[in-house]
Amino acid sequence: MSSNRPDRNNRTKWIALINIPIQMGIIIFLFGWFGNWLDEKYGNTSNPNTMLFTLIGVAIALYNVIRQVNQLNK
Repeated sequence: MSSNRPDRNNRTKWIALINIPIQMGIIIFLFGWFGNWLDEKYGNTSNPNTMLFTLIGVAIALYNVIRQVNQLNK
């Protein structure tokens, strides 16, 4: 029974690592979509909101990745 425990823990780490890119993609997409919606609503032709919110989404996604990886290493 004790030999199964490290294998199960290793599997859960891999599942968490596989989910990280999916979470990153969703966060960046949603922030970019919201910025694009704002630009279309207010008629901005140079898309400043899209760029700003996409960068904010990337920063949040990277923070989330760093937090999750640090949590896995504990």
